[in-house]
Amino acid sequence: MPHTEPPLPVTGRPSDREGREDREGIVSRLTAPGAPFAVVRGERGTPEYADGPRTLREFVETTWAYGDSVFLVDGERRWSYGEFFAAASALAVRLSERYGLRPGDRAVVGTRSLPEWQIAFWGAQLAGLVAVPLDVRGDGRVDGDALGAVLDDCAPGVLLVDGEWLERVGERAARRGGVRVVLFREGRAEGRLPGGVDVERYADFPAPDPWAAPPDVEPRPEDDSVILYGGGAQGAVTTHLAQAGVALDARYRAAAAALARGAVPGLGPAPETSVAFPFSCPVALAAVYGAMAVGGSVVSAEAEAEAEMEGGEGVPYELEPTPVTEFRVTGPCGEPVPDGERGRLWVRGQSAPRGHWRDPEATAEAFDGGWFRTGDLAVRHGGGVTVVGRAGE
Repeated sequence: MPHTEPPLPVTGRPSDREGREDREGIVSRLTAPGAPFAVVRGERGTPEYADGPRTLREFVETTWAYGDSVFLVDGERRWSYGEFFAAASALAVRLSERYGLRPGDRAVVGTRSLPEWQIAFWGAQLAGLVAVPLDVRGDGRVDGDALGAVLDDCAPGVLLVDGEWLERVGERAARRGGVRVVLFREGRAEGRLPGGVDVERYADFPAPDPWAAPPDVEPRPEDDSVILYGGGAQGAVTTHLAQAGVALDARYRAAAAALARGAVPGLGPAPETSVAFPFSCPVALAAVYGAMAVGGSVVSAEAEAEAEMEGGEGVPYELEPTPVTEFRVTGPCGEPVPDGERGRLWVRGQSAPRGHWRDPEATAEAFDGGWFRTGDLAVRHGGGVTVVGRAGE
């Protein structure tokens, strides 16, 4: 049924009444019935975008139209959208036909922020698999034991990884048995791969056919799409509808920012997005979705943030509410915390996780009136929040 309540706040913190009215006008223009980001109430009673893609497959297929535009930048190497889509489609066909993986099977994506990371992630999506992005930075969260516990929890059918990742957990993967491995780039110990691991090198794959189609699978909005492990071995599961909401959130923010500048959304040059966070981080996923939505290019700047991440310290990042996603921050007893104080982050809306992977008890405990309690610590600032760490760290 149509959304009849006032839309949720848009990004930014008002400094005066005039600015507040301007933002309210922008929200209304973008989210009213018939507008590009019209909002309705979904089956769960939370706001959802009325139009646009409902799955990540629907979303990524729209990027084919960008053709020769540059999508991924890696030094002097440039991947066009056409090259990227062909590579992801070819990988998806291999995962489905050669490896026998079926929709719902898990695919671990564990490389540094390389173009191959995006090919692996989207290849999994085009095959209907559930992507499990994992951070491969050299801090305490990615030791072999920690990653091995994640493998035990999600039970992947394939590891789409680089040599550095495989060096850490290859033996653990070998003990599991039955796990296929696609190796994108060699690690420091080139040629010394763990015995018992069935490894194929991506460099040995045939060149992608630019006209070949991805597998004929059609995930549903309610199907699982991504499992995110923020720390420990408990994964938060998001559906295709949730991830499509993240992609539409990015488009909404870009449109709102253009209107705030007095510009017409979508008429400026395609942006180049520098992503300093690992591609496995939710904020990086959102940034990449935003670039893809408008045919922009993505440059990994992860190396520039390495110094800030030493010792397992994460770089704080900001989250702002949208018409279909809102946040709250609570103290130890569930009470709201004042602006500027740290507390547990909760999220509600289309983009929120549906629960914890194969853990109904933890899922029931994590939800409260439609709000999902994340494992993140955050600080409020008006309508938005800054994520500053993990609970218990």
